[in-house]
Parts: sequence; structure tokens; C-alpha cells
Amino acid sequence: MPAPTRDLTGTVVVVTGAGGGIGGATVRLAVEAGARVVAGDVRADALTPLVDELGPERVVPVIGDVRDEATAQTLVAAGVDAFGRVDSVVANAAVGFYGGVLDMSADQISLMVDVNVKGTVWLARAAVRCFRAQGDGGDVVILGSVAGLLIGGGQEAVYAATKGAQINLGYALDRELRGEGIRTTVIAPAGVNTAFAAADGRFGDGDPASGPFMEPGDIAGAVLHTLQQPRRMRTELWTMWSLAEKH
Repeated sequence: MPAPTRDLTGTVVVVTGAGGGIGGATVRLAVEAGARVVAGDVRADALTPLVDELGPERVVPVIGDVRDEATAQTLVAAGVDAFGRVDSVVANAAVGFYGGVLDMSADQISLMVDVNVKGTVWLARAAVRCFRAQGDGGDVVILGSVAGLLIGGGQEAVYAATKGAQINLGYALDRELRGEGIRTTVIAPAGVNTAFAAADGRFGDGDPASGPFMEPGDIAGAVLHTLQQPRRMRTELWTMWSLAEKH
């Protein structure tokens, strides 16, 4: 007898950072599962291939910067306008810079805080307003990192602080909202083979494409599994490591 799952057919999912590796993989898997998606990204050229591939009847692109609260409101409104509702949001957009606490500029630090923390808060707030208006619950999924649990590598103190904030936000939102049927999940992966992970010399001369890191589809699969859990279930925090990584 197969494990019970929640059918995503006809549900509407908002994904930020949809033009990146994990975001794009999440959009594809959600559409494959029967969902309709609002795909958000700051780069128009990153979303065009997704819409061309999956079709405008399944994917609505929204160009905007998650640092701006209005972008979150536009993303959710786009789902309601195009598909009649929003059932889930995935806060995937993120920025990270690798280096010691004095190695980054003030602008880089502000960018990490604004995208990773404020961008997540704005999306959660817009989602909660929508879920409450609809009256039948919803899902907030936050893409964090094991760095936020202080079990990542060194040379990432500010990034770790932003990811720690996301994890604590997820726990606190769960306590606040679960009585309304709104689930909050933080998925916190370690090394993933993405352009994001390869930036700034994080792996030295190593190439994450050569392994032994996880792939974007692995993380996207976790997002979809979370959304497909029966409504009676909640996953508060899911840490993910490749088999070869140590912590």
C-alpha cells in the first residue's frame, strides 16, 4: 500500500529565485505534479526559458526584487489573478558571499541580509494574508542552509547569520500559524551543485559539478515531498547532506 500523499493537481505555488538551479528544478517538478506556478526572479532572461518550456498556461513569470515588499505582494497577486488562488510559497531566492567577516563590503552584507532575511519575511507576510483570506490553510517553504545551524564550513559568518534567521523565522511561524492550518517548513541543504555554490571560491579549485555534492533536483524533490505530505503532517526542519560530506 503506497504512503498517502496530497495531490498537488490544480494547486498554485509561488517560487522565488525561479531562474536559478534549485528554483528552476522546483518549478519543473511542481508543474509535473500538476500544479500551476508563479515564477519570480530579478532577471527576466532567466524566466523566459521556463515559460517557453512549460507553457504560459502553467507558469506565470514575475520580474522583481525580493528586497522590495511590493514584489512579494505582486507574486501572490499574480497567482490569484491567473489561477484564482495561492496554496504554497517557496522562499528560494538567496545571495551568499564567501569570506571572513572583514572580507566583504558593506553593500555585500546588506544585500545578503536584505535578500535572505527581508525577502523571506515579505513573502511569508504576503502568503499569510492570502491564506487567511482563502480560509483553508497553506504552505510556506523556506530554503535555508545547514550554515544556519553552525554546521557548515568556515568563512561564512554573515551568510550563516542570515540562514540562522531563516531557520528561526520558520520555527516561530510554525508556532504562530499552525492552528490556522498554515504549515511552515525550512529545508536546509549542505553543498549543492549550483552556480550559487560555485561562486566566490567556496570550493577552492574544486568544481561542484564533479561531486560529491547534491543536485538541484534533489532539493527540489524535498520541496515537492514536503508539499505532498498529508495536511495532518508538518516538517519543521529538514537538513540534507550528500553521502560524502562530513559535519
